[in-house]
Amino acid sequence: MPVERAPGFVDTNVLVYAFDKSNSPKKRAAQKLLNELMETDLLRVSTQVLQELFVTLTRKVSQPCSIQEAMAVLEDLTAWPLAIVDYAAIRSAAGLADQAKISFWDALIIVAASRAGATVLYTEDLDDGQEILGVRICNPFAA
Repeated sequence: MPVERAPGFVDTNVLVYAFDKSNSPKKRAAQKLLNELMETDLLRVSTQVLQELFVTLTRKVSQPCSIQEAMAVLEDLTAWPLAIVDYAAIRSAAGLADQAKISFWDALIIVAASRAGATVLYTEDLDDGQEILGVRICNPFAA
């Protein structure tokens, strides 16, 4: 799956695969995507994604990272533009969740992606190909 030449927002689930200590096909696909986005300076994430990533890597994966390892990952990701989740984003996400009939958390990711100028959101949590707020959903693991 080639990376588009516009900012791409990466959801927590894709980052978890990329930084998990396992060696799955999803890990390799996620790492390839991240490398391409980083090399072209197109990677975008949000404060919500960083928070979720920290908790998942240190507590929810089969081989948890140390706090120091997880913080090093977060520090590396902050080299790219970071969408800040503020109250305006929360308010927008609440409305979007109701309108689009999606979870509040998914709506908040979409709002952050839109605010970050991303044209694509890489996630496995939403319908591949769907477009919301001008952001196209792309499942990087879809066959």
